[in-house]
Amino acid sequence: MATPEIENLNVAAFDTMPTPQEMHALFPLSEKAANTVRAGRKQLEEILAHKDKRLFCIVGPCSIHDTVAGFDYAQRLCALSHKVKDSMVLVMRVYFEKPRTSVGWKGFVNDPHLNDSFCIAEGMQRARQFLLEVAGLGLPAAAEALDPVSPQYLGDLISWTAIGARTTESQTHREMASGLSTPVGFKNGIDGNVDSMVNALLSAMHPHSFLGINAQGLSSIIRTKGNPYCHIVLRGGQSGPNYSSAHIAQAEAALQKAKLPCNIVVDCSHANSQKNHHKQPLVFADCLQQRIEGNPSIVGFMLESFLEEGHQSIPKDLSQLHYGLSVTDACMGWQSTESLLLEAHDKLMQRMPPA
Repeated sequence: MATPEIENLNVAAFDTMPTPQEMHALFPLSEKAANTVRAGRKQLEEILAHKDKRLFCIVGPCSIHDTVAGFDYAQRLCALSHKVKDSMVLVMRVYFEKPRTSVGWKGFVNDPHLNDSFCIAEGMQRARQFLLEVAGLGLPAAAEALDPVSPQYLGDLISWTAIGARTTESQTHREMASGLSTPVGFKNGIDGNVDSMVNALLSAMHPHSFLGINAQGLSSIIRTKGNPYCHIVLRGGQSGPNYSSAHIAQAEAALQKAKLPCNIVVDCSHANSQKNHHKQPLVFADCLQQRIEGNPSIVGFMLESFLEEGHQSIPKDLSQLHYGLSVTDACMGWQSTESLLLEAHDKLMQRMPPA
């Protein structure tokens, strides 16, 4: 007997994707890229274990929309990383997925042509190719884990992962973080709540079993070991910034109460800078001084930075896009970024001379 349609009523189509295994075969991990990823993760793990006294800085564009400009930035950041390597580990922010409060461009993987054509398979391929190029420079990369399927395609090229403010309380993302191969930073929620981050760490550091896909693209039960290198990221909230020494102390107390390591990364953008890219250096300088004055809990920073300062809307005529200018959040320009990090390096080296 014929039965009425009762499922997928609002689904227009199912378009097949290459499996993660097929994607890896198309764009295989080179030995140099693997060494970059491995070394980047190891350095971050040692900083989080307080065996390495350096800081780490996740720095780069709010989002990647132009891989040519992105690689231009990566080459500059790689050169800078060698200059500051005795005081800081620089990791390029390479964000291909963008969470949206309502609607808007969802990022390069979802829409690589910036025109609502949603060529997701192409976006994933080009994202992997770009990450391989960045790793080939010897520069580790950071990404936000948004779609729970994406790590199977790109995770082998990532050295640090963020769980964003909108997803820190998500069980799906806590489970995913428990199985990721990178250190994971959980941001405080939009409301600025610290408890949600602590609960996220407690969850992600324990084993989980959940549904996902394997390398062959088959639906699988993923069983994780738990991720020992999870930590919190303060990014401010609806009530304002949360990077002051009083806020840091409050976060430390919450971590200590939960018997978690006191590792705090400060996001110098978002609500901490009140979405004003000109204020990012002020946040950075304040927290750097806290570290210099003896607070070891501050282990890292996040900066939104691109070739040109500010941002632009995506025009209908894409030929009108300005090169090296963010299409999402406003970023610091390269010159101010380089100056800020070189100055920080000099200050840190005064307290931390080379062996």
